[in-house]
Amino acid sequence: MQVPRQNALGLVSPNKTSSKSDALNVALGEYDTGWHDPALSLERAGDLARQASKAGADLLVLPEMCITGFTMEAASFAEPEDGQSIKALGKVAADNRLWIIGGASIRKADGRYVNSALVLSRDGELVTSYEKQRLFGYAGETDVYSAGESHCVVDIGGMSLGVFICFDLRFPELFREVGRDVDAFVLIANWPNARQRHWEVLTQARAIENQAYMIAVNRIGEGGGLAYEGGSVVFDPWGERCDRAAANGSLRIAEITRSGVERARKAFPLPATVAR
Repeated sequence: MQVPRQNALGLVSPNKTSSKSDALNVALGEYDTGWHDPALSLERAGDLARQASKAGADLLVLPEMCITGFTMEAASFAEPEDGQSIKALGKVAADNRLWIIGGASIRKADGRYVNSALVLSRDGELVTSYEKQRLFGYAGETDVYSAGESHCVVDIGGMSLGVFICFDLRFPELFREVGRDVDAFVLIANWPNARQRHWEVLTQARAIENQAYMIAVNRIGEGGGLAYEGGSVVFDPWGERCDRAAANGSLRIAEITRSGVERARKAFPLPATVAR
């Protein structure tokens, strides 16, 4: 899989599978990713993808490091961008005609390890990836992984999405830097339940202060001695929750619209130095 070159901001031009529309239907792929078991996680991701496709979703968002769990054993589990598990996730996308954004531990050609968010098209191609900019030193992530240095903004179905990972959430300046250029933020996470209240407050705050949708997906279950309780959510540009249960299964979905962002910013314009 080949990733197109990004500009300085990390912008990626619309892929040929994008189609201009005011709305994008997003499925929240919250699940127990398991621990150090790529085959099990991919099987569960496949089940979610089938549910999402039946629910009419265009995009399925999966958690951070969804293939392995939030592992510091990068030497054992990290793959190159064309690795077997990543190709398998691309096949899940293609089989269900879904865009997928999900996390993986990546081994770069220069010997670095990065905590990445992958953007896979509905053809199963890796369109781009984002490298986590703020690493979680408390868990030893800074000892294993290299921090990313640029943003990632991608067009899916005519909607502009800024992609972030977990601990990035605590740094509002990262979101502010691309806030004017996006309709929505996508945040994938392994956020432990010990700090669940912080997750609830900060995801809502990033939506309100940037007048953009916030799509935040966390895992559930246990991994590496930590417990996770999910809390995946979509907030609209006013900070109101807008996801709902799909007709069948446990999946939650939301419709996000470019016009919804435009209405919010027009109705309550903020100074350019606050929300550009």
